[in-house]
Amino acid sequence: MALIRIEEPKLHTKTPLDRFALFGLGFRPFFLLAAALAALLVPLWIGMFSGKLSIAPVLPGMVWHGHEMVFGFAGAVIAGFLLTAVQTWTGQPMPSGGPLAALVALWFGGRLFQFSEMPVVAVVIDVSFLPVVALVVARALFRSNNARNYFIPLLLLALAFANGMSHAGALGWLEVSPLTGLHLAVALITMLETVIAGRIVPSFTANALRTVPWNNTWVDRLAVASTGLAFLMWAVDADVVATAVVAALAAGIQCVRVWGWRPLPTIHTPLLWILHLSHAWIIVALIVLVVAGAGLTTSQPVLHLLTVGATGGLIISMITRTALGHTGRLLRTGWLELICYLLLQCAIVLRVLPLLGIAASAYIPLMWASSLAWAGCFGLYLIKYVPILIRPRVDGKPG
Repeated sequence: MALIRIEEPKLHTKTPLDRFALFGLGFRPFFLLAAALAALLVPLWIGMFSGKLSIAPVLPGMVWHGHEMVFGFAGAVIAGFLLTAVQTWTGQPMPSGGPLAALVALWFGGRLFQFSEMPVVAVVIDVSFLPVVALVVARALFRSNNARNYFIPLLLLALAFANGMSHAGALGWLEVSPLTGLHLAVALITMLETVIAGRIVPSFTANALRTVPWNNTWVDRLAVASTGLAFLMWAVDADVVATAVVAALAAGIQCVRVWGWRPLPTIHTPLLWILHLSHAWIIVALIVLVVAGAGLTTSQPVLHLLTVGATGGLIISMITRTALGHTGRLLRTGWLELICYLLLQCAIVLRVLPLLGIAASAYIPLMWASSLAWAGCFGLYLIKYVPILIRPRVDGKPG
């Protein structure tokens, strides 16, 4: 999802540096909106959960929180990434200006109508966003015969299906748990993350640090397939022992795979180690499934290991890297990015500690601490990157 390098297509005329450029390309508005949503809604949810705030969205509180983090936050980042990257992959123009603003309005409507008294309207607007993005992406991919990425529109449609399932279960339209839709979406996003990580993390590391990565096609394929199967079984509440067996296989193969990416030399390069560490949370989640299958813990931490640790970490790494590179700046992080990356790691550790039975008596305070670390991460991102993303590229190119 958030891990393919977006290199610049050869574009034509230079853009005046004083122009407002928020709708120049998809990554600009969607990355900023995703960061704002992340910074605001997690503390808001903790306030609701702890009884400090009284808010009544269309969806039940816990489902609304999960829904907005998966389909609102991650959905915005997926859209922003694809609406930018596909232009590079295909040479086809992607929405900008008015059409991009319309897509942003559709996404924003999905958030806003969660607080309306019209649940059908809320569902239609929210669920339609990803299929519209899929249509835009598919058009460019098919026009350029970019067969390698034909799976992407299908994945977006699968995510939209999971979104509809979550709504239908929560509103009583189907006899299905709304959490099943959310968990299926998390499993799909995680599988995409590990696919894309295998494409670019070793190459980013090798190019920056002159390491020599090791990779094997069959190891990659087996790692992706077993990981996807393990989390699919988790999402549908399959037998815990069978799930643990598949997860053990996936964790072992993933360890071999990621060791070949040469993670240790990245320790002094935040823009690289955040990629390796974020993907490593997927392996931790697999190990938790194994331990849960042995009856030594529950699988409760898996959801947050995947969403906060893996997806959150990969997103903050990508929205910093892409915002720098795609606005004509050097791929070099400063103290602010480093603090963002560290706050994200604090957020995941603090969130899963009580779920693992550690400091369980401090559950609510740890949730607050985790939410503030998470909000601080994305709040700091906004402080630096709002001025960058609303203005044109420093080299004057469009985009």
